[in-house]
Amino acid sequence: MTKKYNLTEILKKNFGFDTFKGDQEAVIKNLLDGNDTFVLMPTGGGKSLCYQLPSLIMDGTAIVISPLIALMKNQVDAIRNLNEADGVAHFLNSSLTKQAIEGVKADVLSGKTKLLYVAPESLTKEDNVDFFKSIKISFYAIDEAHCISEWGHDFRPEYRRIRPIINEIGPAPIIALTATATTKVRDDIKKSLGIQKAKDFKSSFNRPNLYYEVRPKTKNIDKDIIKFIKSNPGKSGIIYCLSRKKVEELAEILQANDIAAKPYHAGMDSAMRSQTQDDFIMEKIDVIVATIAFGMGIDKPDVRYVIHYEIPKSLEGYYQETGRAGRDGGEGQCIAFYNNKDLQKLEKFLEGKPLAEQDIGRQLLKETTAYAESSVCRRKLLLHYFGETYEVENCGNCDNCLNPKKQIEAQDMLELLLEAIIALKENFKAEYVIDVLVGKETNDVLSHKHEELECFGSGSDDDVKRWNAVIRQALIAGYINKDVENYGLLKITDAGKAFLDNPVSFKIVEDKDFDEEEVVMRGGGTFAVDPELYAMLKNLRKKIAKQLELPPYVIFQDPSLEAMATTYPVTLEELQNIPGVGSGKAKRYGQEFCVLIKKHCEENEIERPEDLRVRTVANKSKIKVSIIQAIDRKVALDDIALSKGLEFGELLDEVEAIVYSGTRLNIDYFLEEIMDEDHMLDIYEYFKESTTDKLDDAMDELGDDYTEDEIRLVRIKFISEMAN
Repeated sequence: MTKKYNLTEILKKNFGFDTFKGDQEAVIKNLLDGNDTFVLMPTGGGKSLCYQLPSLIMDGTAIVISPLIALMKNQVDAIRNLNEADGVAHFLNSSLTKQAIEGVKADVLSGKTKLLYVAPESLTKEDNVDFFKSIKISFYAIDEAHCISEWGHDFRPEYRRIRPIINEIGPAPIIALTATATTKVRDDIKKSLGIQKAKDFKSSFNRPNLYYEVRPKTKNIDKDIIKFIKSNPGKSGIIYCLSRKKVEELAEILQANDIAAKPYHAGMDSAMRSQTQDDFIMEKIDVIVATIAFGMGIDKPDVRYVIHYEIPKSLEGYYQETGRAGRDGGEGQCIAFYNNKDLQKLEKFLEGKPLAEQDIGRQLLKETTAYAESSVCRRKLLLHYFGETYEVENCGNCDNCLNPKKQIEAQDMLELLLEAIIALKENFKAEYVIDVLVGKETNDVLSHKHEELECFGSGSDDDVKRWNAVIRQALIAGYINKDVENYGLLKITDAGKAFLDNPVSFKIVEDKDFDEEEVVMRGGGTFAVDPELYAMLKNLRKKIAKQLELPPYVIFQDPSLEAMATTYPVTLEELQNIPGVGSGKAKRYGQEFCVLIKKHCEENEIERPEDLRVRTVANKSKIKVSIIQAIDRKVALDDIALSKGLEFGELLDEVEAIVYSGTRLNIDYFLEEIMDEDHMLDIYEYFKESTTDKLDDAMDELGDDYTEDEIRLVRIKFISEMAN
């Protein structure tokens, strides 16, 4: 059947290309022969052409099921631009008027329309089903097919109804297309669509031009992002945030700092979203701050960076979103910010969902955590996740390969791991296997009587963190695998069995430690702390603290000293640009620090970098002012949180920022209501004697009798009274 057509000629005539990319031609031929087809092609690989070209050749109308209205509009506009007849492509969705719908149906019935884009919700409407029954359908194309799978990163329940509706309308070949899918998701897609015998076309997931980096997310993240953008002037970028609120806030902050940015999320009306999208494509703006609602099907090949404000919910989502950078083969920087708090938030979101969904969600989060914390080549990790082996030792284009960590021999640890998995009859997940190895007597371990096993405690010389690294790297090396069907149970492969018979060297790199207190952020990767000055500032703080009989952290916190040793402030005004230093604190303690920094700069002939002064957005300051006013009026803190639409923990974040910057607040009225006086005094005395104000240390020391909120509240009282 395909011999009838000169596909290269049709390609040139309709799309202006001289040659096909990758598997495109083979995919098209398979579909023209009337076969079900499964296409796995990375973002930018040219998936759309795989169904657009055959639709122009075949008899009838191709039904393209697509999840997003914006995506449909883009694709239809693109096809119409290439074709003389406007009626060649249409979309059918909820954004159309009744009159417009009738116009679309008339074009389809007349035979003009070769491509009809339909939302899954529109596909299932009774009157549409009746209409589809009356027309000749050349084939069904399921775009963004990962939406069909609960294991996919963007599951949509309405996608599950596609197959029953196709059965009702009438059979035709099916082509399913996605840019990201693990083996589990691929199987799920095929099963749900009833195309288990479909021919698979899988392209490599490797995008050599993309640079991957994970940075610690500190309190200075907004400043770090601004520095990065300013060091990449005129380049297009996308910043992904998990919540609409954060999208709006960050877009405002960027705008306040003279960056041409706009927000984009599903809560905005469609006209505004469409305008923002057009502005980005036409380069009227440089940066889009968006939720994951943005990006599917966006045809902008020269996006130069993709930043993740929070670590995504799944590696598939991450790969899909980073894949929007450098689609033209040019530079593409993919920067993700990571801390454990974000992870805990994501886990919290899962609460209340069905148990199966929670379990899937947690497994996906674990994979993301493993990616963020690992010191192994990021490209190798990503490709392994998608079932692809990357043999190159150093990719030269990720943070881990550019700054490799020292390898350590872990042959003995791998032996212990494999022996433990066998002893546990390959029936447990990684966390459980580690509990057994380190000799942790959990309720679960005791109920299975696994404390009696010979391997129990055999790996107690190494900590959980190192065991996690061994498991992750043993998976990549192919000694073990995860049975995804069964909740991620660890199984030994043939290579693992061969290793036990004949052990060989097995080297690992240890995971990264994302302790934000210890890691200094390199904003835009262009500057670093002055260690000599940092040590001098710490000594000065210690001296002043001794004179005033206060813990050193009360004067200035470590991150504030790190920032001083980075940007060299020499006046009280400049000092107030330092995180955690308000005007009160600057006046009270700042003069000696400014004198020391100035002297250090003169003696060492240091040229001070002009510090990037991040302008805050007015309403952020307003929130702080209104919180101070409410506390002055002795409004209960939980009532303040409620009135501001904040969680109680988020309100405490704001109050902490206020007192740490040097403003005195009196919250005694609230503490007296909710806390026992002895409790309060115990916590207060702890902070008086402690050398650190770290919450984890306080909770370890004080024990379970005290809640996290109680400790935080008394810490606010302490800092307010002693430091301000």
